Amino acid sequence: MTLYALDDRLAFPLPQEADEDGLLAVGGDLSPERLVLAYSNGIFPWPHEGMPLLWFSPDPRMVLEPKRLRLSRSLRARVRHGDFELTCDKAFREVMAACADTPRAHEDGTWITPAMVDAYTRLHEQGLAHSVEAWHGGRLAGGLYGVSLGAVFFGESMFSRVSDGSKVALAALARQLSAWDFAFLDCQMVTEHLASLGAEPWPRERFLSELKQAMTVPTRQGRWTLSP
Repeated sequence: MTLYALDDRLAFPLPQEADEDGLLAVGGDLSPERLVLAYSNGIFPWPHEGMPLLWFSPDPRMVLEPKRLRLSRSLRARVRHGDFELTCDKAFREVMAACADTPRAHEDGTWITPAMVDAYTRLHEQGLAHSVEAWHGGRLAGGLYGVSLGAVFFGESMFSRVSDGSKVALAALARQLSAWDFAFLDCQMVTEHLASLGAEPWPRERFLSELKQAMTVPTRQGRWTLSP
């Protein structure tokens, strides 16, 4: 396996050349142009402390088709009863900061570095990165953020400060993506938690094929609002 070192040129190797852990390349930058190129080709950055910027394209890839989101009976009741106020693109940077501050099992620190926050905020300002917020008692209780290109939402991270906050935000996002006929939500890495919500592991070749088709759809660029 060859690990590619990126330079100033705006280019990536083929995703199929990633190693068994999904690692494809090292270096480069977090410019909006490079991020858009990466996501549109099934690649994403995943910084590791003390190392140059790393780029991944894992196999398999965890994917959630919006209409297949699976919610527990109790969570469906919470959604119906309106325990949370739901918004979109109201507190993008705050959501990223909350995701960075959330402790995660088997992880020390966070990969959401200040450079990542700045980079994705620039994408947000260009109407290509979005957040969904769940508010409880007027305070930010949970949320998620990611990048949207074509008919795909590339999920990056989520957090909860109140029980079910992130799941309610995900339910709102999935409902909206379904209404807009999005093909799928990219969840990146395979986890039992995502599987419990209805996400499935796709072989990389299937993911790339479906992604290529979804990228032919015009990007819904600009600030998003959730349908009632």
